[in-house]
Amino acid sequence: MIVDNALVRYYEEIRAALRDLLGDPEKAGFEGFTPGVELPELTAAMQEYLSVSGLAHAAMPSYRGRSLALLDLTRNPATMTTKTFASLVIVARAVRFIQDTGQRVTIVTPSSANKAIAMRDAVLRAIRTGLVDADRLNVVTVVPEGAVGKLRSSELFTDPALRARNPIAVYGGAEPGTVKAIALGFVGEHRNAVEKECETNLWYTLQLENYLAADVVRALAEAELFPSAPGEARLHLHSVSSAYGLLGHAYGRSRLPADVRSRTLPPHYFLVQHLGAPDMVLSLYNEGSTDTGNLPEYGYDAETGLFTQSADPRYPARTFDPRETLDPTFYTRNPPTSPRMNELIRTQGGGGIVVSLAECLGRYGQVRALLGEAGVRLPANPTALREWSLVMAMTGLLNAVDRGLVPETDILVHGSGSYSATDYGHLTVRDLHPVATAEDLRRVVLDATPSA
Repeated sequence: MIVDNALVRYYEEIRAALRDLLGDPEKAGFEGFTPGVELPELTAAMQEYLSVSGLAHAAMPSYRGRSLALLDLTRNPATMTTKTFASLVIVARAVRFIQDTGQRVTIVTPSSANKAIAMRDAVLRAIRTGLVDADRLNVVTVVPEGAVGKLRSSELFTDPALRARNPIAVYGGAEPGTVKAIALGFVGEHRNAVEKECETNLWYTLQLENYLAADVVRALAEAELFPSAPGEARLHLHSVSSAYGLLGHAYGRSRLPADVRSRTLPPHYFLVQHLGAPDMVLSLYNEGSTDTGNLPEYGYDAETGLFTQSADPRYPARTFDPRETLDPTFYTRNPPTSPRMNELIRTQGGGGIVVSLAECLGRYGQVRALLGEAGVRLPANPTALREWSLVMAMTGLLNAVDRGLVPETDILVHGSGSYSATDYGHLTVRDLHPVATAEDLRRVVLDATPSA
């Protein structure tokens, strides 16, 4: 089942969600500029802008008595991740502000890669569809160097004027999450001076509520088109860094009419993470603590060359390195969303598991076959894969079932991202702007946003 243009289908519900979540800036504790909560009118140009927001629901073969299905959120070929949905809504709010005021907006966002890709695509779509002039809206993204291999070439890079206006800054330090501190530090320290000099409004978009409003489409589409059976709780499984998508689903369900909600049991939520950033799973099972000392101890197996453990089934049984980073997309440590997810899982049901690269490779052929039945094509050679979130989710699911961690029989996998090296044109570090401090980022923004 394919749902074309989900953001148009549920446009009024998204508008209502934005007003509910963000309608009182003082109550929400906003700092600095925000463009307001309104979206542009749903003109033909706006519908074209949103046209890449399709999603799909497809069954997969059952596994050990479990009915498996995929919620495919990766159908925009320019991003191939779920970040499309929130990014389109965020940029649309900026467009409406520009249309209403004539003022300029500069979006500043840190990212591990996928959000940067999606925000850049949304800005480009807004320009291409004529919703906004290129000199009125631009985006500056900050990513860790380890994520550069994921970045995509587009007209925002190949067109010299758009490239100058929409730079990508790269942080080369050891801790990828520092990109958030750099971006937030820049906005906090230099906002007033830069806004005055560049005659623009700086919008730092990394706020949970900016994402929840778009992710309600998951719950709305589910309730309308593929609800769970009465009396049977559905398990929603997702590879997560901060679990914005699952929180968006939970919020979307809370906004359904009471009679619609009552037809199905509350959803259960299951988190999948990797050893490089296991904080949400650690928090869930250790009373909120993300201390990595709570990870099981691994011993070296000379016969296989792997590190192994059998003490806790929620963590990898085998790994090439107990400190490995499977995918740099998942880089958030101590996410502030953990308490919300912990409460949802405690009160409604679910759990979490951590996977390793060795486990993903061991399951790869099986995962590829299962996803192929749902219309998702993985490369035959796993070394070509550049976004592992969907493979991580499927590996976590199969491991959890095998280890007796999943009593539910109705399981919906949220397909949040999957792409390979042949799916896009690549950039390199040489093409980008190195930054190490908020001051470095200030210079990048000043160069990109000359006064009108």
